[in-house]
Amino acid sequence: MSAKKQIFDLEESFLAPYAMKSVNSKGRVYPEEVHSYRSPYQRDRDRVIHSAAFRRLEYKTQVFVNHEGDYYRTRLTHTIEVAQIARTIAYALRLNFDLTEAIALAHDLGHTPFGHSGEDALNELMSKFGGFNHNLQGLRVVDILEERYPDFPGLNLSWEVREGIVKHSSAFDIAAKIKDLAPKELPTLETQIVDIADEIAYDNHDIDDGITSGLLKESDFKTLEIWNNICKAISSKYAKIDPAIKKYLIIRSLINIQVTDLIQKTQATIDRLKPKSHQDVKSADKKIVSFSPRLNELRLPLRDLLINKLYRHYRVVRMSDKAKRFIKELFEVYISRPQALPSNIQKRIPKDDTRRAVCDYIAGMTDRYALDEYKKLFDPYEKV
Repeated sequence: MSAKKQIFDLEESFLAPYAMKSVNSKGRVYPEEVHSYRSPYQRDRDRVIHSAAFRRLEYKTQVFVNHEGDYYRTRLTHTIEVAQIARTIAYALRLNFDLTEAIALAHDLGHTPFGHSGEDALNELMSKFGGFNHNLQGLRVVDILEERYPDFPGLNLSWEVREGIVKHSSAFDIAAKIKDLAPKELPTLETQIVDIADEIAYDNHDIDDGITSGLLKESDFKTLEIWNNICKAISSKYAKIDPAIKKYLIIRSLINIQVTDLIQKTQATIDRLKPKSHQDVKSADKKIVSFSPRLNELRLPLRDLLINKLYRHYRVVRMSDKAKRFIKELFEVYISRPQALPSNIQKRIPKDDTRRAVCDYIAGMTDRYALDEYKKLFDPYEKV
């Protein structure tokens, strides 16, 4: 039996009927032979991991600017956490965990430096020229901007991973619409899982980083039912526990509660709807992957606390405003003097126009690189 046939047979025997199987993939923009011993989605995952855009995530911000400290989450550590959570959920529901992992690893490739403040700045600067959406930028990265192969531009990922990048949506992300990626259909269950895994990872690592930074205190959470229930369970088991270890136990418990609830509620919905294929999922009235109403009630105060106490903290607001100024000033310099751009960026101008080329360049920067560029352009004592 060939390795390729083994892969497809394994998927057929393990995956649920409504999972997105490799054999049903719509393929790639530039057709390629199926790999000898990797499924199409395993191959997509590996292409994402080896991309320059993926490596740059190490120095792109979540909430705290990169130089604030090396403990805090970056886009890379966040992406790895999302992939771990999403793969766990996908495996439990017998969905295509390779596809899920590939989408999870690619879902933030289009993010700017300095987190959502960077995206807001670029969207404002590009408002009359198509705007900026990090999901669309992620697709642009994997379709065009990554230059690694002689036979095609970009990474030539499968249709399903590209759809997952564009249709990614969460409390922090707005799904985009692309004509060639079935904009009127719901995303696959694998994409839906990544969406909520993203929220789970976001909430819990922001609690961790917020407490570590001192911007949040454990006392801030004492009004939350879900937090108090976990603390009581920990105290009953460990009479005396180190505060740092207690924090880790709380975060771990929060993740476990949400993942367990999501799996159980989603499985119950699947059992009720009885989808027979991945196309039944995409044609459903609404998304299938969800928390129970009760857990949503418990999560809402937690989300509100993070918004009011962390994301609107004066230090975070200052970092955000400063980052927007950096990006706007860099953008204005490059637009007024395209000759100041690196030669490989200048080569894109005839095809993409100056604004889009500059937008691509800035969006691809890490926090550190953007700060270095700013110093070179505006500090008279800095070498250019």
